[in-house]
Amino acid sequence: MCRSIKPLRNMDHPVTEQEIYEAALQYVRKVSGYRKPSKANDEVFQRAVNEVTEATRKMLEILIPIKSGD
Repeated sequence: MCRSIKPLRNMDHPVTEQEIYEAALQYVRKVSGYRKPSKANDEVFQRAVNEVTEATRKMLEILIPIKSGD
């Protein structure tokens, strides 16, 4: 996994849309192997980032909080 993706759950502040987007972007970059895709792949790259962003937001909204040590 890409070590530059920081954990977003249980942060000391509410997670921002920007933080979720940046994590999704890092994930798609890692999986695709592209830092910046070509024009031919830009649309599918952005669609993937948007879908991962949305999935991440949904997951963070429904995760059940756990106490430390559980």
